[in-house]
This record gives sequence, C-alpha cells and structure tokens, in this order.
Amino acid sequence: MPNISGQGANLADLINYQDGSVVSKELIKKEKGSLTLFAFSQGQGLSEHTAPFDAFVYILEGKAEITISKEVKTINSKEGIIMPANKPHSVKAVEAFKMILVMIRS
Repeated sequence: MPNISGQGANLADLINYQDGSVVSKELIKKEKGSLTLFAFSQGQGLSEHTAPFDAFVYILEGKAEITISKEVKTINSKEGIIMPANKPHSVKAVEAFKMILVMIRS
C-alpha cells in the first residue's frame, strides 16, 4: 500500500496497466470503507455482481462502460458515478482506463 498520507499524489501515477489484465491497489482499508485504485487494459472488465453498500467510481483516465441494472453508461476521464447498493453492476474498459473505487460500509 503506497504511503500518501499527509502528502499530495497523482493517483493515476500510483498504478500501472498490464496487458490483458485488471490491476488493483488498495490505498485504504478500514472497517467502514475502502479506497482502491484500478487499471484496466482495453477490453478487460469485472463481471456482473452486487454489493451490499453503495460504491463510487471516479475515472482518472480513459473510458469505461459501466452497467447498472442492465442500463449501460459510458463514463469518461474526470467523471464519476455511484453504483447503488444491491443493484447488479459490471465494468468494462472501452479503452484502457484507471479508476478509483470508494466503498462506504454502514
């Protein structure tokens, strides 16, 4: 886990792409929530699943296709979206992209 506590950092620089892969790096993990960076190579994704709590995704660079309850949204660099609790969702890389995932458990 990179130590960026108390200092500024370009989050996209903290994680690198790997061809044909999804890479993740956890920045914070607490009982009530987590902050995780992801780097998706083009065409990669996360299959449909649900979570018992809301999740916020912010695209740092690139372009993603996020499907929530069968509704497809294209999310571009510097845009974010909330994936509501208990709604099926999936993520796919339209082009290589990096994102930060914020999950709050309560």
